[in-house]
Amino acid sequence: MVFEKISKPPVDKVTTLKEAVSRYVSDGMCLSFGGIGDRTPTAAVHEVGRQRKKNLRLVTDTAVSFVHDSTLIALGLVDRFEVAYMWGGIWGQDSLYRRAAEKGIPKPVEIVEYSNFTAGMRILAASMGLPFMPTKSLLGSDIPKYNQDIKIIDDPYTGEPVALVPAVYPDVAFIHVQRCDPLGNAQILGHLGNDDSLARAAKRVVITTEEIVPTDEVRRYSNLTAIPYYCVDAVVKVPFGSHGRGCAFCYSMDVPFGLQLQKVWSTEEGFNRWADEYIYGVDDWEGYCRKIGWERLSKLAMAERRYQQFGEVR
Repeated sequence: MVFEKISKPPVDKVTTLKEAVSRYVSDGMCLSFGGIGDRTPTAAVHEVGRQRKKNLRLVTDTAVSFVHDSTLIALGLVDRFEVAYMWGGIWGQDSLYRRAAEKGIPKPVEIVEYSNFTAGMRILAASMGLPFMPTKSLLGSDIPKYNQDIKIIDDPYTGEPVALVPAVYPDVAFIHVQRCDPLGNAQILGHLGNDDSLARAAKRVVITTEEIVPTDEVRRYSNLTAIPYYCVDAVVKVPFGSHGRGCAFCYSMDVPFGLQLQKVWSTEEGFNRWADEYIYGVDDWEGYCRKIGWERLSKLAMAERRYQQFGEVR
């Protein structure tokens, strides 16, 4: 079924993350979290977990270890995970994802696989109001054998086989950006991933942002506006909202933190202790940042500035 995107009005959409999740996310919904590598909406992931929204269906192309979908999987809140690529990066294999996929811990999760390219094509199709996208690339893999949602048909023009991947319309998409105005005009510095298409595909869009700037400031650099206000339902200011990962031109990846988590999260008990302290043990993202330490976060910001100015290694 194709979803008809409803344009959002140019009104002040600033709210809190707690209110946005409470208002727009319900049990059993399909959620998607933007970013790829960096600019991941970690704060939004934590708030969804803190409010214990359960029986979720998660859709993504590239899930980033330790701050992304795997956190919600390890909290036992996910029933179905549609993914192309689970990346642990320098933190090694994602023990949270592996425990769920291989052992059903803390609960079994249905894994539905696509390629990176075709996962993005699903989002692109939805952003264009199309029910599916055709592709040749999947014909060279075994993915269609294990994913019954992929259909292979004869091209009506050439008679040659072509694979069709279904469009995906998330109920809510959370996208983190560097800056946004109160109306929801979101500006992204650096790579977009698929976030511009995701904002047009999702039924509801919550923008978390490092800073909220006046609309006049957005208009001065309108070429940076990747997501226009008419796609956006809520705007939430969450400084360091991608902590763990980085946010280009704002702060660097917290590598020591990630390396510590690799050890802590290697067991279910270790993850549960961590979640009790860093997710359930705080009231909101500001509480998380206080626990991490503002001085530590400031050093990450300084490291990013040095990298941008002098090319120093992050």
